[in-house]
Amino acid sequence: MTSLKFPRRQFLRLATGTAALTLAPHIATAQTYPTRPVRFVVPLAAGGGLDLVARLTGEHVARALGQQIVVENRVGAGGMLGIETVAKSPPDGYTVLIITDAIASTPHIVRFNVDYVRTLVPVTLLVRATQVIAVHPSLGVTSIADLVALVKRQPGLSYATSGAGTNQHFLGEWFAQVAGIKVDHVPYRGAGQAINDLIAGHVKLAVLGPAALIPHHRAGTIRIIAQSSQSRSRSLGDVPTIEEAGVKGVVLETWQGAFVPEGTPPEIIARLSAEMRNAMRDTVIGEKLLQSAYDPVGGSAEQLAALVRDDSEKYARLAREFKINVN
Repeated sequence: MTSLKFPRRQFLRLATGTAALTLAPHIATAQTYPTRPVRFVVPLAAGGGLDLVARLTGEHVARALGQQIVVENRVGAGGMLGIETVAKSPPDGYTVLIITDAIASTPHIVRFNVDYVRTLVPVTLLVRATQVIAVHPSLGVTSIADLVALVKRQPGLSYATSGAGTNQHFLGEWFAQVAGIKVDHVPYRGAGQAINDLIAGHVKLAVLGPAALIPHHRAGTIRIIAQSSQSRSRSLGDVPTIEEAGVKGVVLETWQGAFVPEGTPPEIIARLSAEMRNAMRDTVIGEKLLQSAYDPVGGSAEQLAALVRDDSEKYARLAREFKINVN
C-alpha cells in the first residue's frame, strides 16, 4: 500500500465542471432517473451525527424523486469499507456516499490501497459544524485568555479528544501552537467516554464536537469557552470563536457532503444536488439539524469541490507540522 497525496488537479477540474464526467457513457438520464431505490452509504455507525444528516436528507430526497432512499451503514476499516463500497459501485446515480470532512484529512494520516479521491465526484455540501474548546468548572477559567494564562503559569494540562487523527486532534495542536502553550493530547476511543470524563472532572480540558456538550454547557456542568468556526454557529451564539477570543488564524470547520462514483452522468449529479440543496432549505429539517449543532448549507458541487481542495491543503500542512499520523 502507498501513502496517497491529495490530487489537487482533480478537484480543480471538478470545480470547473470538467473531468471524466463529460466522457462517461450516460447510463441513465435525468428524464428517467430514478426507476428504483437509491442507496445512501454512510461509513459510520447508525445513531451518530452523520447518520442523522443522511436520514433527514434522504427523507426529503425520497419524496422529491418518488423513490425510496435506503440508508446503509457500512462500518469498518476506519470508514474505508463504506468509501470503497461507493467508489466501486456502478456510476449510475443509485449509490451515494454521505461522508464527513475526513475525506479531506484522512489521506494525509492513513495509508490506503485505494485512491478514493480520484474515484469520487462531489455532489452537494450538506452541513457545516464547529468544534469547541470546553473546560470543567473546577479548572477556574471562563475564557480562552484565562486558559492560556493558566497553562503558562502551570504547564502540563492535558486535553481530551475523541481520538488520534481526528479534526479535534488537529485543532488542539494548532490552537496550542498559535496560543503559545504546551498541552498534552489524550485521545479517547470515541467521544462518549471523553464527554463523560469531562463532565465528571476526570479531565479538565477537551476539544470535542458541540452537540452532546451544549445541554451541559447550558446547565453549567461544563463550560464551552470557544468554537473553531469562522463565524459563530447558530447553535452557539453566546460562545466566541477562537479568533474572536484573540487567537488569530485558527479556524477549522467540520462538514458533511455527498459524493458519487466517478463517471456518474452530470444530469443525474445535477438532479441529486438540486434535491439535496432543497432538503437543506426545508425549515423542519433545518430546525432538527440546528438542534444537533449542524448549520444547514446546501452548497453546490463546485463549492464542495473547492472546500475539499482547500481543507486538504490545510490538513496536509497541519499533519506535517504536528507529525500527526495514525498508521
